[in-house]
Amino acid sequence: MAAISSLSLKTPTKIQSLTKTHYAIPLNLPFSCRSKSKRTGSIGSRTRIRCGLLIEPDGGKLVELFVEESQRELKREDALKLPKIKLTKIDLEWVHVLSEGWASPLKGFMREDEFLQTLHFNSIRLEDGSVVNMSVPIVLAIDDSQKNLIGGSSSVALVDDENNPIAILSDIEIYKHNKEERIARTWGTTAPGLPYVDEAITHSGNWLIGGDLKVIDPVKYNDGLDRFRLSPAELRDEFTRRNADAVFAFQLRNPVHNGHALLMTDTRRRLLEMGYKNPVLLLHPLGGYTKADDVPLHWRMKQHEKVLEDGVLDPETTVVSIFPSPMHYAGPTEVQWHAKARINAGANFYIVGRDPAGMSHPLEKRDLYDADHGKKVLSMAPGLERLNILPFRVAAYDKTKNGMAFFDPSRPQDFIFISGTKMRTLAKNNENPPDGFMCPGGWKVLVEYYDSLAAAENGRVAEPVPS
Repeated sequence: MAAISSLSLKTPTKIQSLTKTHYAIPLNLPFSCRSKSKRTGSIGSRTRIRCGLLIEPDGGKLVELFVEESQRELKREDALKLPKIKLTKIDLEWVHVLSEGWASPLKGFMREDEFLQTLHFNSIRLEDGSVVNMSVPIVLAIDDSQKNLIGGSSSVALVDDENNPIAILSDIEIYKHNKEERIARTWGTTAPGLPYVDEAITHSGNWLIGGDLKVIDPVKYNDGLDRFRLSPAELRDEFTRRNADAVFAFQLRNPVHNGHALLMTDTRRRLLEMGYKNPVLLLHPLGGYTKADDVPLHWRMKQHEKVLEDGVLDPETTVVSIFPSPMHYAGPTEVQWHAKARINAGANFYIVGRDPAGMSHPLEKRDLYDADHGKKVLSMAPGLERLNILPFRVAAYDKTKNGMAFFDPSRPQDFIFISGTKMRTLAKNNENPPDGFMCPGGWKVLVEYYDSLAAAENGRVAEPVPS
């Protein structure tokens, strides 16, 4: 990504424009936006957004899928008697996502009707006729031998790599896993080299199994980062404790630099101007599967902590938490999932920029997706009408101010675009970026990470992640 962005000044200012899009509007609150009618489920009616109330989860309530604590040992014993499906690391991440309600109102891995609606409509219609967004399939693949082992059983146990029971999937449905259709509709291409496809789909089974999920124990990774993995319910409690009357979410899978910080602080300023009293930032790095050349989660979290310690972001108005979902790199399709999940965590504003969830084309020297399509799709996506989308414009390093600033097209000669590639090259070479690009503590963490890579490549024992 060659540029960082901030809130666009071209957001719609006329209420009637919201019949087609749902960008945030710079008006005094309370204001209206397009929403579903609770009576008919139709799109086009308007619901007033009130300060001081967190947005409702999709479907009206948060759907957590945990076994009650008093029943855990009994369910563990039940699981030992059932046919077993061994979970991959990514499967376990999806169990985590489902169990905490990020995908509410889903009650487990998708059955075929939910899978088809997701693939073809990017949404699921509920029994009351209302529509919730669902753009990526949350499915569990099994092979022929597992299918035969299940036989006529109506329930299966999901186990980890040591055969410890993790969950029970009941009232199951097994159906064909058409991989080509799934890949084509999710990514818009079947070109080889898509990271998630290579990791989780190509060599997976030819069947999918759906059903109602009950997770025996909350998923923990014991990696020193579980304290950052707040569930949607825990996040909602935290926002309430802080008396947040607006929550704006920012997802990232890269280190935070001062361009990001400029964007986030400017977003809060604009929300205050819109009439909110205490907008709170959800800084929400993705914590599931990422491709090999992304900075690992441990290092990113250490860098984010330094950003807060150095005062780049205000800890009083910032909640840092880990989003447990795996990363698809599926562009406009996936960014809908990222936005929808944040509704369930209590966010009513979602920041979106250039090429969200995008990647380079695996075969050609170009981006896989149009850089503007993600924010455009979000503004029209079915089931996201209640979410205010905050698109943003470009920011870059301003040589006249020795810091990151919003790009001024009237004086382009004053700006430097520091790409992710350039940033990585500087860190690898132990060189400093221009003053004001990133806080010193955060930059030091990034340099330490690339030093650890170099040590590993040279056959030395790499230093552990700093704590």
